[in-house]
Amino acid sequence: MEKRQIGSLSVSVVGLGCNNFGRRIDAAQSATVINAALEKGINFLDTADIYGNGQSEDFIRQALGSRRKDVIIASKFGNLMEGQGRGAHPDYIRTAVETSLQRLGTDYIDLYQLHVPDPDVPIADTLGALNELVQAGKVREIGSSNFSAEQIRDSEAAVKAGAARFVSVQNEYSLLKREAENGVLAACAELGIGFLPYFPLASGLLTGKYRQGQPSPEGTRLSGNATWLSEQNLVTVEKLISFAEAKGHTILELAFGWLLAKPVVTSVIAGATRVEQIEANAAAASWTLSEAELAEIDQLLA
Repeated sequence: MEKRQIGSLSVSVVGLGCNNFGRRIDAAQSATVINAALEKGINFLDTADIYGNGQSEDFIRQALGSRRKDVIIASKFGNLMEGQGRGAHPDYIRTAVETSLQRLGTDYIDLYQLHVPDPDVPIADTLGALNELVQAGKVREIGSSNFSAEQIRDSEAAVKAGAARFVSVQNEYSLLKREAENGVLAACAELGIGFLPYFPLASGLLTGKYRQGQPSPEGTRLSGNATWLSEQNLVTVEKLISFAEAKGHTILELAFGWLLAKPVVTSVIAGATRVEQIEANAAAASWTLSEAELAEIDQLLA
């Protein structure tokens, strides 16, 4: 599988989102998913301390065993962890990283990301603490998540000479959620920061299982979700399905290919609970959209 750079890290263009581990699937199922991902050339595992209240990191440790060096592990801190706290204060960061390292069973995290901005802590203080972790070898690279274009630029301006800087930003982005185009992608391109889109399949709406005029599958994430399953969204999905099928592809392949056509996107992070989903996600990265196709999609979504 093709790889792209996040700072010094070489990551597969399809990443495995580990938010389902400990929440929707157990340790054994998580290991099955991770094994399938590695077999398909996916080397980028994205987790967070809050996923499964710590179980996601623990399940990754159990699944990897002696294969730690075969993967790039990204984790996050900053959201409320029961019994631990939250935020981006230097003291909290030192606590959060040690607990994540312990759960992951490793002495370093490849990409350590601030999950959400902390308005109560100057970003320079946060960056200073993260730089200490890099200098100590506990973290290789640092990143942000859910940052606006202004916050991305402010963070870059606060970096001291020679110190670690955010090399990535992870925000929601898909064919149906395009707020990142309002400055964030441009800021990343300008500053040489990798963009990591999460929810690339719009919580499953871009998989093709939700169709206009048909009942939504029972027990799925979007069942009964009137916002996502609006008439406008379903009409757009039908247009995208028709476009993809006319090209000999699926809407899922379109969702991945469209994101990867943007040079600033380094890896498309998609969760999975089954081997079949891993196989479909890995295969989806093979569709390289032409400029004409991208223009046609823009017209279709206008």
